[in-house]
Amino acid sequence: MEESFLILKEIYEVEDDLYKERMEFLDSVLELNKFISSPVRTLSLGQRMRADLAAALLHNPKVLYLDEPTIGLDIIAKANIREAIKGINAKYKTTVILTTHDLDDIENLCERMIMIDNGKKIYDGEIKAIKEKYGEIKKIKIDVKNIDEFEKLDFRKEFNLEKEDLKLNIEKNSLIIEFNRKKSSVSDIISYILKKIDVLDINIFETEIEEIIRKIYKNEVEMN
Repeated sequence: MEESFLILKEIYEVEDDLYKERMEFLDSVLELNKFISSPVRTLSLGQRMRADLAAALLHNPKVLYLDEPTIGLDIIAKANIREAIKGINAKYKTTVILTTHDLDDIENLCERMIMIDNGKKIYDGEIKAIKEKYGEIKKIKIDVKNIDEFEKLDFRKEFNLEKEDLKLNIEKNSLIIEFNRKKSSVSDIISYILKKIDVLDINIFETEIEEIIRKIYKNEVEMN
């Protein structure tokens, strides 16, 4: 496989010093030396993905198009590919445009997202913006020693929340609170909890992009 990179070097007319520099960098983010001397037919899917990515970047393109770059890969291989893409973007300022159905790719790699439905563009903007606009449900997990403590809490009365604006679920010694952040703030909810009960731990979760996109495609939110 090493010969393939040398052929690409000549095709793209990459100078010797630049070729060496880029191959060293690509090896650092893609670990090419672990398999670069192996025949292509012996490579795993993850290794072939990394080799293809390195080949596409050898001549330092300004724009890189990736189609489902992590499809079929295991968790570790996906993480390695994502870290490599981020490293390449940071090192060479390469603009990366990817198409994917893996929402973890979007969460981990993208600043801007374009959504298409039936050939029509329905969203074009920042990931942060779509979460802020359509991710109205916040989740808080409260851990306590004694679940009887939860009886002291009455969120609906305290914050005047309707049934659809609040969901409570007890799991062992934890209370999962899902609420509409447009009706009450995280700080108010946490402040109320700390005044009422003894807490071991608190975890705050952002609305997952998967849930937002599901709602958009099911027309559960109004796009404008």
